[in-house]
Amino acid sequence: MKFGPVPVHDAEGAILAHSTQAGKARLKKGLQLDADSISQLLESGLEHVIVARLDTGDIDENKAAGRIAAAFLGAGVEARAPATGRVNLHASSAGLFRADKARVDAFNSIDPAITYACLNDRSVVAGGDMVATIKIIPLAVAGASVERAETLIAEQGFSHVRPFALRSVGYVATALPTLKPKVMVKTRELTASRLAAYGATIVASAEVGHEAAALASELEAIAADCEMIIIFGASAVTDTNDVIPAAIRQAGGHVERVGMPVDPGNLIVIGSIGGKPVIGAPGCARSPRENGFDWVLARIMAGESPGNDDLAAMGVGGLLMEIPTRPQPRLPRDKAQVMGVGIVLMAAGRASRMGEGAGHKLLAEFDGEPLVRLMAQRALASRAEAVAAVTGFRAEDVAGALEGLELTIAENTGYASGMASSLKTGVEALGPDLSGIMILLGDMPKLETAHIDLLLEAFGEHDAKAIIRAADGDHRGNPVILPASLVPDIMKLEGDVGARALIEQSGLPVIDIDIGPAARIDVDTPEAVRAAGGRIEGS
Repeated sequence: MKFGPVPVHDAEGAILAHSTQAGKARLKKGLQLDADSISQLLESGLEHVIVARLDTGDIDENKAAGRIAAAFLGAGVEARAPATGRVNLHASSAGLFRADKARVDAFNSIDPAITYACLNDRSVVAGGDMVATIKIIPLAVAGASVERAETLIAEQGFSHVRPFALRSVGYVATALPTLKPKVMVKTRELTASRLAAYGATIVASAEVGHEAAALASELEAIAADCEMIIIFGASAVTDTNDVIPAAIRQAGGHVERVGMPVDPGNLIVIGSIGGKPVIGAPGCARSPRENGFDWVLARIMAGESPGNDDLAAMGVGGLLMEIPTRPQPRLPRDKAQVMGVGIVLMAAGRASRMGEGAGHKLLAEFDGEPLVRLMAQRALASRAEAVAAVTGFRAEDVAGALEGLELTIAENTGYASGMASSLKTGVEALGPDLSGIMILLGDMPKLETAHIDLLLEAFGEHDAKAIIRAADGDHRGNPVILPASLVPDIMKLEGDVGARALIEQSGLPVIDIDIGPAARIDVDTPEAVRAAGGRIEGS
């Protein structure tokens, strides 16, 4: 291909390299110039234009991209029409996107003019999701390069979508007196929701005592009715001969591996009974947060059989976000900077703006969880030292939504007197020896753990001597961190007065940290709940 400026009157038949204004008309990049377009350019006073002329064997960008995309036929992807040398590929159905890195790297080494970018290997996709894009960089490319690209794509395993194939799942949970029935019910509901994303359902389920022989008997009975089995143990697996792996073997099955290098998700059991996959779920699978269980489940649902070597290879990228349902062993990047900050989760108010019959905003469901529980989980997953949730209005219901979380629940019987009493109740519940207090409202569904940690880091960077406040650009928001030096002033507050008065009167520096719209999105009304993606309590 020859590229460069030429006189306009010599450009007929060439491809326009850049969009160009010709009088009132705009000639777009990639246009093959004909007599009319040449006339337009000349009439507009242009003497030269940058073009590309194809050599023998060259293929223009759109034809090249289209040919390469067509090579994916039968790979579970659909190609959109090429434009400006680009074709986007989309999943034709829900499934597991697979990409062989070595082959993709080889593809992108064929010719710098041809590029292929895609999702990470084993990404879960829905039907219609974009999974890859093909881009021809120049206006044309050598036909020989296109042929090599087509050949490589046609190789088995280059890149494709494996549709989710398993549909029927058996579910067995073991029980101990210490495991509350409510937890078992919620675990089954969450598992059913997870499976629904793959088009699968629980077709048979059972609860048995946490004992190998009883579990083995149930596994043998349930295996005939399903394509795979998920087991939730009442106690975490600590050995290859513990209850779940022992029961799989007693049921005539095979245990492939106990444990894997994904955290959370270490304590998983992978095996099979009668050729059907069996997962002994780790405790973190009781949480909706992504964990190692999701990684294994997606592979199995797509018809893969992850073996010992596959599981052993999950370590790189296997360090996932901390979850609040187990002790948190990781140190923050600088422990000294953030330790000693306690979070007061404000969950005592009447939610009066919700109106009659609309339910409590903190009990509205987001991602299948009551909002107050979601906020508590995000607080617990942060680098804060401790969390105290202050309840008041409908205290029993709010406390119930927080059941099982490792936080302090402090009921404020005087919540009707205003915010000050709740704030003081929370500070007292956290106890002494804190470097700071974060005041976290319970109705901010867009606030993530990462936002909380950002504020905590800023607090440490200012030696715990400044007030840290979340902001959305120039607009102040929540949460707020107050240095411990202000605790005596907090304990003097009365009525419906919160942190704002202290911020304005303390004399301490106030540092606003921009976390975007999450700093100002709360849900005080039914309309706000729905707009934020929530479901009203009881609806």
